[in-house]
Amino acid sequence: MSTEKETLNFIEQMIEKDIKEGKNESRVHTRFPPEPNGYLHIGHAKSICLNFGLAEKYNGLCNLRFDDTNPEKEDTEYVDSIKEDIKWLGYDWGDREYYASDYFDQLYAFAVQLIKEGKAYIDDQSAEEISAQRGTPNQPGQPSPFRSRSVEENLQIFEDMKAGKCDEGSHVLRANIDMTSSIMQMRDPVIYRIKKMAHHRTGDKWCIYPTYDFAHGQSDSLEKITHSLCTLEFAAHRPLYDWFIENLGIYKSEQTEFARLNLGYTIVSKRKLRELVEEGHVDGWDDPRMPTISGIRRRGYTPESIRSFADKIGVAKRNGISDVALLEFSVREDLNKKANRVLGVLDPIKLIITNYPEGQTEELDAVNNPEDESAGKRKIPFSSEIYIERGDFMEEPPKKFFRLGPDREVRLKYAYIVKCTGFKKNEAGEIEEVYCEYDPATKSGQDNTGKKVKGTLGWVDAAKGIQTEVRLYDRLFKTENLNTIEDDYRNHLNPESLTIMPHAVAEPSVQDMAPGTQFQFERMGYFIIDKDSEASKPTINRTVTLRDNWAKKNG
Repeated sequence: MSTEKETLNFIEQMIEKDIKEGKNESRVHTRFPPEPNGYLHIGHAKSICLNFGLAEKYNGLCNLRFDDTNPEKEDTEYVDSIKEDIKWLGYDWGDREYYASDYFDQLYAFAVQLIKEGKAYIDDQSAEEISAQRGTPNQPGQPSPFRSRSVEENLQIFEDMKAGKCDEGSHVLRANIDMTSSIMQMRDPVIYRIKKMAHHRTGDKWCIYPTYDFAHGQSDSLEKITHSLCTLEFAAHRPLYDWFIENLGIYKSEQTEFARLNLGYTIVSKRKLRELVEEGHVDGWDDPRMPTISGIRRRGYTPESIRSFADKIGVAKRNGISDVALLEFSVREDLNKKANRVLGVLDPIKLIITNYPEGQTEELDAVNNPEDESAGKRKIPFSSEIYIERGDFMEEPPKKFFRLGPDREVRLKYAYIVKCTGFKKNEAGEIEEVYCEYDPATKSGQDNTGKKVKGTLGWVDAAKGIQTEVRLYDRLFKTENLNTIEDDYRNHLNPESLTIMPHAVAEPSVQDMAPGTQFQFERMGYFIIDKDSEASKPTINRTVTLRDNWAKKNG
């Protein structure tokens, strides 16, 4: 148990109080209960870190339970992706993998129990009729004309529904609670409906399925969950969950709500994310611009950075918008320690060193990671012709431009100081080649000249550099708080969320990097070899820039 009381969030304070008082035999048993109807996103990552993290902290247990009560939208593909994402984040549920569908027989028995006690009834009305009778938050609902059906008739119809004798939409089972309740969820909610379709686990065994609201609390109860942690939108459902538990006379889990993760410039609605995929705004669920865990993994975010971000934003009782810059800071902080440095040029122009010995090449020492001495050094090739960034040369540079221009000197990283002696333009008036002379006495690590320059440039050897395609990813939306917009969210898509650099070059070491390898292109940012990359021309995704350029660009 933690002794740092002042650092505990409100959920940890509750748990420590429960442990001290011996509640639930001082057990801590949480669960992460996704519905397998889509891919997990960054908001789910917060819940994963919270539930599994609390179990670890208090020497408890955490179940992975799939709330799979709707066969229309659920699929094994999503089950597999969810498990992969949780493992990638660094958590393991061991043999504690459960499904709401494991409890279909028990849930059916619970429904029969409610019918027998007059607490549930079969309604023959359409969904539209039922909705119209529910009233509004300010007006009470009207009771169904089928509310007074006998227990025997309700039982028979429910059995017929289970046996497949009834058409979809012909009947539903509703809880008999209170149509005048101020809580809309308590106005005789539907708890079973007919869906004549195969389930991803139970196949064709069932043609009636419990609703999420009926299955969720009972699943927690059956698994003896001590602390049922939900996001704030489920607070309105808690009275209904409690009503089911009380009227069934079963174990009660303690539900506590916390603020969901709303991230700036990001959509986390599964429906809207599916629309982005299906309408072609992004290239699949794992597009690196997507907030899905598979997308941010492909972009190069690390599990350590996601967990660190979850710690930094904490656990709150009120919804708010978390700054995406904090997420980007977290990945920079992590990759700065572990990512090796590499030389790369995204938009190349050729620089020719006119006084470098003709035909000579050499290999220069380069530090792999200044933050990690154990990473060692590597050799990089250097010759009279290299590539530099187009943006690192200006024909008429302003005073505070500390890169290359006519008669200006800069240092080439790990190499020499060079001075620009001229340049050549093509027919379109674009700079095609830059000419320099180098000072052989200024070789990095051996320079005793005392010469100082203000600029240092990255470069790649023209003869031995490798061709790559670099994809520069940016925020998918140009509006920070998408929860407050009144028009279509698609109107806020950022047209510059992806820039492809098809002619980028990188030092030869990149050729041998396997997909998933992360590194820093010096002076530019952190990058990762894409999962679909080919050795002949590596595909490289930018994870994040070295600094937060968004605020400057949009300030």
